[in-house]
Amino acid sequence: MNRSEDGRSGVPPRPRAGEAARRSRPRAGESAGSRPRAGDSERPRAGDLAGVGAAMSADAPASGAHRSAGSRGAPRSSVPRPDPGQPLTATWDPPAETDLDHEGFVATYGWRAYAIPVLAILTVVLLVLTVRGGSADGSADKPSPDEGRDTQVAKESAPVGAPTVQIAEAALPVGALPPGGHFTRQAKKSFHVVPVKTSKKIGRGAQEYTYTVEVEDGLIATDFSGDNAFATMVDATLANRHSWIGGGKVSFKRVGAGQSPNLRISLTSTNTARELCGYQIKLESSCFYPPTNQVLLNEARWVRGAISFDGDIHSYRQYQINHEVGHGIGYAQHEPCKQNGKLAPIMMQQSFGVRNKDIMGLDPQMDANPALSCKPNPWPFP
Repeated sequence: MNRSEDGRSGVPPRPRAGEAARRSRPRAGESAGSRPRAGDSERPRAGDLAGVGAAMSADAPASGAHRSAGSRGAPRSSVPRPDPGQPLTATWDPPAETDLDHEGFVATYGWRAYAIPVLAILTVVLLVLTVRGGSADGSADKPSPDEGRDTQVAKESAPVGAPTVQIAEAALPVGALPPGGHFTRQAKKSFHVVPVKTSKKIGRGAQEYTYTVEVEDGLIATDFSGDNAFATMVDATLANRHSWIGGGKVSFKRVGAGQSPNLRISLTSTNTARELCGYQIKLESSCFYPPTNQVLLNEARWVRGAISFDGDIHSYRQYQINHEVGHGIGYAQHEPCKQNGKLAPIMMQQSFGVRNKDIMGLDPQMDANPALSCKPNPWPFP
């Protein structure tokens, strides 16, 4: 009886060998949703798989065309193809290429369809910030001065950075010295150089500034943690890439006693700082004193910091070094807050406040918006 006769007699046609196994796998182009899932009632049972294996074994000679010429005639394994719906299995036939429209793309990739463009945009933003030297906290692109550096500032005869007007202490409440540890009011007005073990250049700027680290004789070591701790802080601050070397214009090299440094970074008593920097305003300040090439750091501020830094003594010391060294390398003018809520410029008088209205009285010629307020910042290039 042939196949057509079976059909006419009402008897369902008998499947050919191997047909059951081929029906169990999706054809090219079928969607994943048409596959039986794990746990579906249509998933073949163990007995069914055995039958499929037997059918495939019987069908082996008919499929010999798929073998290479070198293997023609060799017996074919009767291992059945696994159901593609089973866990940890892959489809035997590659899916046909399809063109996904927008809805199909979203249906296929879900939330990842939206995450990919968002991540691409964030990557571009971070690259721009890195190239421009900005930061993600909203700081200004160029909070440090980039023009007007006076390389002949060392020839000045008056202190640089000291207040030049008479202002009552009550008019600068934020500039008051915070409570804190002990400091020396009157020392000996002579200085000793802290020894340096190695002398090496830091930074790549063409203009090199040599410097010594000095401490006024008569200061109490336990008040400021000692000579070595002070010198270490100065060295680490100037060597930081956010300090003045970050601009690429200057470099520094620490030298020992007996040299003729460009800068003498000196920790001084309160009265010595007042004598050399001036005391027009009755507040503790620091300055650069050109006649002796001294970057004078007032010990009272070194120990207690400033109200504007809200108790962050470490950051204030970095600011104190960078600000006064800034005067020493030619940035004689002070700057106001330029953008509300941004990091303060390093040459802003942050010891007396980070709001323009707090510091404008110190520099009557300053052109600034009194409504602007910045955040404390210890670095030229944050």
